[in-house]
Amino acid sequence: MKLKTRIMVTLVVLVAVPLILISVTFILVGGYFLSRNIVDVRQEISTEVEEDGTIVMMPDALESYRQLVSFSFLKSMFISMVIILVLTSVVYSLWIYKGVLQPVDELNTAMQEIKDGNFEYRLETMGKGEIGDLYRNYEDMRLRLKENSEEKLQNEKQNKELISNISHDLKTPITSIKGYVEGIMDGVADTPEKLDRYVHIIYNKAVDMDRLINELTMYSSVDNNRIPYHFLKIAVREYFTDCIEEIGMDLESQNFTLNYENLVADDTMVIADPEQIKRVVNNIVSNSVKYNDKPHGEISIRILDEVDSIRVEIEDNGKGIAQKDLQNIFDRFYRADSSRNSSTGGSGLGLSIVKKIIQDHGGYIWATSKEGEGTCMHFVLRKYTGQA
Repeated sequence: MKLKTRIMVTLVVLVAVPLILISVTFILVGGYFLSRNIVDVRQEISTEVEEDGTIVMMPDALESYRQLVSFSFLKSMFISMVIILVLTSVVYSLWIYKGVLQPVDELNTAMQEIKDGNFEYRLETMGKGEIGDLYRNYEDMRLRLKENSEEKLQNEKQNKELISNISHDLKTPITSIKGYVEGIMDGVADTPEKLDRYVHIIYNKAVDMDRLINELTMYSSVDNNRIPYHFLKIAVREYFTDCIEEIGMDLESQNFTLNYENLVADDTMVIADPEQIKRVVNNIVSNSVKYNDKPHGEISIRILDEVDSIRVEIEDNGKGIAQKDLQNIFDRFYRADSSRNSSTGGSGLGLSIVKKIIQDHGGYIWATSKEGEGTCMHFVLRKYTGQA
């Protein structure tokens, strides 16, 4: 019942009900006592009995009779009114307590639990009106606060994991750089060939550190939803051909074979940020290289026509991903391979950044994999269909 209706009913209960009950009591009790008192008074007042048996009250006795009847009637009415008012007050107090005071007290207890950080204290009600709405609003607030609290704890856990991962992954190349620099300083690299090899290793380790720092910078942009985009109209065939040429040179130096197939028409266009799409491809290819377990790696990139969109497939012949991990690989900080050696290290940000970029382009991404055979990443971008 709504509070406004409850107040109106209260007024009726406090005013109308006692009046009705008192009126009924006046009629019933008054008549009862009147008939009873007539008999009682007859025994107490002076009377005369006629020859035919008729009782005749004396004038002075009649006044005494009237006074006695009035006193008895008023006494009975007073007692009845007191009883009615007491009962009405008790019933009304219980009704107010059950309908208002008890729910408010329960809500106060619940709010104290929230204040103490207990988001599991539930208030359930099927009631209607303001009190029911208040309970339901509390439940909505509790669930939202619980969700925010869990999200905060998860973010704190992820940030700690990020610091741990980055610290480890930075420590590895720094240790290598220090070792090779000390070797050069101590004259260990005593031939031009050895010196050149040491310098090349130092350079590669510096590149790894630069990549990690770039991932951190991108992570900050993703976390604040501030990835800088510069969308352009891109010719798919020409763009991916140039992109694959750059990737092919890097893969060749790492003993990887790159297969490329482009099945879209020459005039196929998409609206995309060239740098961010290149980042997507590079991150996926980098993961394929990182988790390769074959003596000779192989990566195949295919551009397919999907009528109103294009689909890019990047497939490798690596060790694959377990089905239990496949749905989680795009989550931030998730690592299907939890080992912490230098070859499989990583911040766990790469694929989460990839997913964010593709979604911001209005596309979607997923993965298929078989353990021991390899993994294939698929992402879809919508074609540009407007006028040039």
